[in-house]
Parts: sequence; structure tokens; C-alpha cells
Amino acid sequence: MLTTIAPTAPNNSKLNTRRSQRSRARIMGKVHYLTKAVTGRIINISPIGVALDLQTPIHAAAGSKVRVECDDIGALDGIIRWTHSGRIGIEFDSNSNSAAQITSYFRFFHKEIKPVLKR
Repeated sequence: MLTTIAPTAPNNSKLNTRRSQRSRARIMGKVHYLTKAVTGRIINISPIGVALDLQTPIHAAAGSKVRVECDDIGALDGIIRWTHSGRIGIEFDSNSNSAAQITSYFRFFHKEIKPVLKR
């Protein structure tokens, strides 16, 4: 699993901290936004969100509600937190069943993978 260590210096605001550990994955799925659906691959996953590589841009702003559908996990509702160079970060909706689905995925299906290519 990948983790990011919280900064030790209180004034060092440029360090990126994460609220949850994330694991690398290669899961194909679709991101649904309004009437559009874009194919992508989950590249990392955590109990609170996912990052995906998209085949085509989705043209949705941070804060937009989306649904990620994949065969291995099912449908996950969430909110776009960031987009950058064909990648998208989605935080799961805490009011949905996403947390239970992710817990089940990690318990029964997930295998840690190593990246083949790096950007």
C-alpha cells in the first residue's frame, strides 16, 4: 500500500497529505457524468476515493457528482476532487454504499500490483 506521511513542520504547506492509505490497482470502468460516460482505468484506490486514467476528457469541474461503474466493484457514487492531464480524482459519497463495496473489494479481490509504465 502507498502512504503519504504528514508534514512534521507546521509551516510547510506545500507537502501533500492524504487522509487514507491508497493501493495501486488496474480496474477498468466507466465514469458517468450527466449524460456522458467515459471509459477509464482505476490506477489507485482507497477506502475514501479513487484516481482514474481516462481515455477521453470528461469535461466536469471539481465538485461535480459522478458515478464510477466497474465489474469488479460495482457502482460507486462520488464527487470529483481534482482533474489533471487525463487523470481524475474522485472522493466517494459518504451517504452511499461505496464504503461497504470498497471494504468487500479489499477483503476478497484486491491484489497489490506494481506499475508497468510511469508518467
